[in-house]
Amino acid sequence: MSHVFPRHTKSPPPVAVGGEGCYLIDADGKRYFDGSGGAAVSCLGHGDGEIIAAVQAQVEKLAFAHTGFFTSEPAEALADLLIEHAPGDLDRVFFVSGGSEATEAAIKLARQYFLEIGQPQRRHVIARRQSYHGNTLGALAVGGNQWRRSQFAPLLIDISHIAPCYEYMDRQGGESAFDYGQRVAQELEDEILRLGPDSVMAFMAEPVVGATMGAVPSVEGYFKRIREICDTHGVLLILDEVMCGMGRTGHLFACDHDRVAPDILCIAKGLGAGYQPIGAMLCSRAIYSAIEGNTGFFQHGHTYIGHPVATAAGLAVVTALLGRGLIPRVRDMGGRLQAALEDRLGQHPHVGDIRGRGLFRGIELVADRETRAPFDPGTGLARKIKAAAFEAGLICYPMSGTRDGRLGDHVLLAPPFILSGDQIGEVVDKLSLAIDRAL
Repeated sequence: MSHVFPRHTKSPPPVAVGGEGCYLIDADGKRYFDGSGGAAVSCLGHGDGEIIAAVQAQVEKLAFAHTGFFTSEPAEALADLLIEHAPGDLDRVFFVSGGSEATEAAIKLARQYFLEIGQPQRRHVIARRQSYHGNTLGALAVGGNQWRRSQFAPLLIDISHIAPCYEYMDRQGGESAFDYGQRVAQELEDEILRLGPDSVMAFMAEPVVGATMGAVPSVEGYFKRIREICDTHGVLLILDEVMCGMGRTGHLFACDHDRVAPDILCIAKGLGAGYQPIGAMLCSRAIYSAIEGNTGFFQHGHTYIGHPVATAAGLAVVTALLGRGLIPRVRDMGGRLQAALEDRLGQHPHVGDIRGRGLFRGIELVADRETRAPFDPGTGLARKIKAAAFEAGLICYPMSGTRDGRLGDHVLLAPPFILSGDQIGEVVDKLSLAIDRAL
């Protein structure tokens, strides 16, 4: 009998015993194509010798040194590499162990920044409905997914949520994509004015919404307008690239597609590619200087921040992403995956939308293509697709509640960047089979 506390007590998972390229292998020898990279984590696949060697070498040299006393060589080198390629004025890196820690740190840094510069009245954070920013209480509060929030609502701080940029459902007839983006971006300024411009400290958003909506990108011009609004009212822009960053959407940093730079940026998942648990919060030179020039101390931290082995893995992963030509490959293979999905599922009577960027793709399921009506939540469609795909040897990431936390179903794909053209066919074949069996 297992003493592990599983994610779902009524569905004990099989035991994973090995990984090879794009595949995971269970204790019975069954192979599963890792079509979602776990949760958009395993960007380099499994068993990468170069990353394993970097981890082993660092363990032999120095396993742990607490950042209350020391920095370390791999942490310094990884921070330098990230800042070398980071957008805008991002200048400092605060290493953590995962995405929730990164977004939590970002919220706290935004608050402390305004204290340091003499604006203690700024306390409000604005985010978007159907966003996901992590599962710690602060990150959960900022996230806009009602299903995840509901039972913990009495414990959550008060956060304002505006509309997401969700073109498939919300763009009106006769409205251009650009005009739609400007209209929903204006909700941010309206909410800032409602709360009081000098009381808002930050706006947080995912450049491409991941788990809760299924690879939903913004329309052209949306984030440029968001950046303008934040600048006008002195509000910090926090971009959450925990899932969509580190090459996943075809750029090392996902916001490069939108040609905007945040004040604070959060990364994780692909940063360590699953070889070590690591995330990071990057902040601008201005924010760091405010801390440095006043208290000199960010009132935040965890035991394992800046862990030498984790940062050594991250350094090897980012070096591989840049040095192996994988990011241009993501753009190429992402286009091929999109084309294959459209070819197989584009006219499926219950596939409403196929979307995304790079190797980050979402398929939204609908009961009626014409009206875009979702399935009744009682059908448990996402759960059935996940089970059918797993049975067929495909790991994918279906979720329900796409529209509002209750209605709607989608499947998220985030395969390793090393997948081949033949494996694109395998993914599409198995996913198509799983959808039909679930329906």
